[in-house]
Amino acid sequence: MMRDLILVRYGEIALKGKNIRVFQKKFYKNIKKAVVQFNDVKVIDQFGRVYVECDSEDLELVIQAVTNVFGVVSVSPAIRVENDIEIMEERARQEVERLRLEEGAKTFKIETKRSNKGFPMTSPEINKRVGGYINQSIPEMAVDVHNPDILLTLEIRNWTYMFSKRYAGLGGMPYGSAGKGILLLSGGIDSPVAGYLMARRGMELEAVHFHSYPFTSERALEKVIDLGRRLTHYTRTLKIHSINILEIQKSINENCPSEEMTILSRVFMMQLAQRVAEEVGGKCLITGENLGQVASQTMEGLTVTNTNVDIPVLRPLIAYDKVEIIDVAKKIDTFETSILPYEDCCTVFLPDRVVTKPRVDKISASLELVDREGLIEEALARKEMIIISEGEVLTR
Repeated sequence: MMRDLILVRYGEIALKGKNIRVFQKKFYKNIKKAVVQFNDVKVIDQFGRVYVECDSEDLELVIQAVTNVFGVVSVSPAIRVENDIEIMEERARQEVERLRLEEGAKTFKIETKRSNKGFPMTSPEINKRVGGYINQSIPEMAVDVHNPDILLTLEIRNWTYMFSKRYAGLGGMPYGSAGKGILLLSGGIDSPVAGYLMARRGMELEAVHFHSYPFTSERALEKVIDLGRRLTHYTRTLKIHSINILEIQKSINENCPSEEMTILSRVFMMQLAQRVAEEVGGKCLITGENLGQVASQTMEGLTVTNTNVDIPVLRPLIAYDKVEIIDVAKKIDTFETSILPYEDCCTVFLPDRVVTKPRVDKISASLELVDREGLIEEALARKEMIIISEGEVLTR
C-alpha cells in the first residue's frame, strides 16, 4: 500500500528561544495522540520539523486530525525525494502533470526554500532549472509568477520536500504547555468558547459544572456533557466536576437580601471552583464572563468575585461582543447545543431585582449570614465526576 507524507508547520513555538524544545516535544506528543487511532501512522520529529507518514487511504482523515491540534499553523501533503537536481526536476514535472490532469491547471510557478545551505545551487537557480524543465516537458503549461494555478514549493533540507497545497490549522500553542486551569462550564454560549480559547493558548482544561437538581433537569446536565464532548475534539479528554448548589441557594434565599442572590451564588461558585483547583493542581479559574453582559458582570460584580478567591481568574471573553462570541461558538460547533432551552442553576430563586453594583463590604456581611464553610464542604462531599475522552463519556 502506498504511503503519503504530511509536512506539519508551527508558528509561535519558533519564538520560544532557549525553551523551544519543551514546546516542540509537547507539540510532537499531541500530534502522536491525535493520530493514534489510525493504523501504522508514523510521526517524525526531525530538526524542529514534524512529519506524519500514513497510508494513502487515510490521508484526508489524518490531515483533519492533525489540523485540529493546537499549535499547528498549516499542513501540506508532500513528496520526499533525494537532493539530486535531476530527480527533483523529474518528480516536479510528474506532480505538475498530475495536477494539470486532475484540476485543469494551466499555469504554474516553482518556489524554492533552501534550508540546507550545503546544496550546491541557490534558490533562484533551482527555480529556473526546475521551472524550465517543466515548461519544456509540458507545453500545455505556462509560467505565471504572479497568480499561478499551481504553486509548487521545493523545501530543501536533508531531503527535498515538494508540496502544492496548504491546509490551515488552529494555530496557538501546544495543549498542556501552559499548566492547568479550571473552567466554569455552564450550558450557555460563552463558557465553552472561553475554554476553547484558553486551550488554544496551551492551557490544559478541567471543568466544574454547577446545577440545582431536582430544580434543574437531567436534560440540562446532558447539555453540558454534550458541550464537553465537543471540547474534546480539541482537548482529547475532559474531566467535569458536577456540583449541586441547591442547598447553598436555599440558604442564600432564606438568609440574605434577595437582590444579592445572583452575586452571592456566583461567589460560592468561584470558591467551590477554587477548592477543586486546589485538589487537582489547577493554577487559575477560567470563566466566560463578558464585561457588562449581565448583572453579575459589571466591574463591581467582577471585583466582588475576584476578592473572594485567591487564585487568578482568566476571562478571555472580557472585551468580546456577543456576535464575536457566537462566531467562535459556531466555528467550534458548540453554538447549537448551547442554545437548547434547558434551564440552569442561575434561574433558580431568580429575584425580581438584581444588584448591579455590589459593594465588597456588603457582600462580605451577607456571607456572614450563612454557614459558608459548612455549605461548601457539603456541596464538595456530594460532588460527582464525569470523564469524557475523544467524545465518549467514560465515567459518570
